[in-house]
Amino acid sequence: MGLHMDDIHAPTVSSGPTSGGYSNGVSKQQLTLMELIAEKDRVEAELKALGQVLDSHGVHMNTTLTTFDGFPRSDIDVAQIRTTRARIIRLKNDYKDLMNRIEKGLHEHHARAAEARNNPALSNAPALASGSASAALEAPFAKVNSVVAGSPAESAGLKVGDSITKFGWVDWTNHDKLGRVAEAVSQNEGLPITVKVLRPSASGGPADSVQMQLTPTRNWGGRGLLGCHLVPL
Repeated sequence: MGLHMDDIHAPTVSSGPTSGGYSNGVSKQQLTLMELIAEKDRVEAELKALGQVLDSHGVHMNTTLTTFDGFPRSDIDVAQIRTTRARIIRLKNDYKDLMNRIEKGLHEHHARAAEARNNPALSNAPALASGSASAALEAPFAKVNSVVAGSPAESAGLKVGDSITKFGWVDWTNHDKLGRVAEAVSQNEGLPITVKVLRPSASGGPADSVQMQLTPTRNWGGRGLLGCHLVPL
């Protein structure tokens, strides 16, 4: 009949180098930056869903699936858990690859944009989106909605209404609902973090890009290490 046993598992467990190499029939090498980012979001969503599958079985990636004497446990769906775990491992590798590709793409895009700025003859170089290249590259991901007087945030020059485009190594591609900002803050207590913001201009023109050094500090007299509140955009 020509159906190998392997074929049954083909959709869920990848074999070899075809893993994650294509998205909707397009080689990932050819995806644009925006498509890569959309793919990253899709992978994140799938990883989250697969994590919930494991949660629903009451297991995690390292829970043992055999009894003490080596038989598959009968109280859980061992086959489904194995399949789910294999998919998670594969997706995590895809995700790592995507993040590297996005980072590389952003660098290349930045270089092209800089070249276009320095050489007007190249200014028809394709931009990421219809907006200016740097706006696409430095999209704001959080807004400052309060700054406490006398806080590290105030000393750094952060103002209510600022939109944050870069917070140390965190930007719009990786902030993870601002979770990474909290990480950057706790890792850099007492060390200056470069923060870039877009500040609405008083004249109503385009927002100004402002860069500052913000040093997370304990015991400055208020709550937290910064003394400001950010909301995701």
